[in-house]
Amino acid sequence: MQPGDLGYYDDARSHEAHENLGSIKIASEVVGVIAGLAATEVEGIAGMSGGITGGIAELLGRRNLSKGVKVEVGEKEAAVDLFVVVNYGVRIPDVAWKVQQNVKRAIESMTGREVVEVNVHVQGVSFPHEEKQETPRVR
Repeated sequence: MQPGDLGYYDDARSHEAHENLGSIKIASEVVGVIAGLAATEVEGIAGMSGGITGGIAELLGRRNLSKGVKVEVGEKEAAVDLFVVVNYGVRIPDVAWKVQQNVKRAIESMTGREVVEVNVHVQGVSFPHEEKQETPRVR
């Protein structure tokens, strides 16, 4: 590809152009939403553990997309703590590793920030809901 071709990316020229246009700031809430969604995409994750405030938001009909996520975002780097609930029967280290990889890939590709840590805190285990048939007490 040559300069000027569609898809050509000259890193130095592009960086200079961005500096001349102004700055780009990405809110930590945005990174939190990206991390939360990327974590819940992983098979074996039942959900995020958000404590009392997450439950209140859900009761009010608002889904908190950054529930169970704590992020620190700098100009070039980001660090993430995830608080998750896993499905019963999964191999937790494997699921946690997949979460780390998926979250790191999503944040780096969408924000351009280098992810220096993804800490996964397993807060609980979700058991399958069995629908047991209750026998009537009175016939």
